[in-house]
Amino acid sequence: MKISARNQLKGTVKAVKEGAVNGVVTIACGDETIKADITMESIKELGLAEGVEAYAVVKATNVMFATDKIAGISARNQLAGKIVAVKEGAVNGHVAIELADGNRISGSITNESIEQLGLKEGGTAVAIIKATDVMVAVD
Repeated sequence: MKISARNQLKGTVKAVKEGAVNGVVTIACGDETIKADITMESIKELGLAEGVEAYAVVKATNVMFATDKIAGISARNQLAGKIVAVKEGAVNGHVAIELADGNRISGSITNESIEQLGLKEGGTAVAIIKATDVMVAVD
């Protein structure tokens, strides 16, 4: 699978909660779990069920960052890690964090946000991703 989305985390489906139109797929990726809100049609077409290998796929533009986990937020995915790269561009930059299990999450945010949050290599940050921004793929 070759796609332009920077974040492709391989894991195993831990749970599928079915709804009338959409379902929530929980994928265990190393030490973390990632929740994806996708259509029931996609769940069935991809054959997603507990124990199936799958990828959580997230575009870098759909990743937000915080300095700590946030209580009382609707985003289902909060992944804490060490900042391993910060590259600023003309207006936007890229930040990459490494999770405890070695997986990496990259996000594209404004340079202003990088500076205001004090994101620097060697520091820590939390990647925040809405479940509706997570795509699921299978081999």
